[in-house]
Amino acid sequence: MSLLEINQLYKTFEKGKETTHVLNDINLNVQSGEFITIIGPSGCGKSTLLKAIAGLDMEYYGEIKLEGQKIAGTSINQGFIFQEPRLFPWLTVEKNIAGNLSLNQPSVQSDVKKLIKLVRLEGFEKAYPKELSGGMAQRVAIARALLRKPKILLLDEPFGALDAFTRSHMQEALLDIWKEEKTSMIFVTHDIDEAIYLANKVVIMSARPGAVQKVIPIDLPFPRKKSTTSFQEFRHLVLNEFEKVDELELINSAGI
Repeated sequence: MSLLEINQLYKTFEKGKETTHVLNDINLNVQSGEFITIIGPSGCGKSTLLKAIAGLDMEYYGEIKLEGQKIAGTSINQGFIFQEPRLFPWLTVEKNIAGNLSLNQPSVQSDVKKLIKLVRLEGFEKAYPKELSGGMAQRVAIARALLRKPKILLLDEPFGALDAFTRSHMQEALLDIWKEEKTSMIFVTHDIDEAIYLANKVVIMSARPGAVQKVIPIDLPFPRKKSTTSFQEFRHLVLNEFEKVDELELINSAGI
């Protein structure tokens, strides 16, 4: 049985008398421990799909199951990382990670300490969000989600606002976390190189209404180098699929 099963998922937005079709017959399975990246044109429904998996948006047709149980809303089983960290400015790093859990509990204190080490923030336990860089703040958000031991971690373009150097560092940090925690992850990105660099599988979505156009397994060992011939071959393969997406979007917009 797959960890996550998405079956015949359709999503529309209603505005007055107008209906916008956002997702069209999404079918996708995620196995335990997999790292999946999702890429596609702007507005194709990547973030909408992620929010449906998280239980943040339940207005859809179809079925999403986690460990065989239909998702009925938000849960600690589905960790969610937004594009911005969303930390509490009045709380320190360790208290942001703990959230509504008390650091006076030895088990919570131990887990928070372990996660601070895992996300490479030792020495910043007592720091406040205003004292952190964007990458550091996002690592706090990731640690906070992991403390709840989610079955799956959903990341919605979490590195999109970071500079190239910090983004590269965060990719390495996230892979370290994935290898250590063995948490299944679904990561939405616009960056093709990032998608290939991180994933076991790259899911390519078509233009709105978004559908799964292609799932490409990335059979490259870790650590990966973007300059290698094998990496560039996968990049070429993904780009070819994107060209098909662009061609189909032009045909649809022209009414052909």
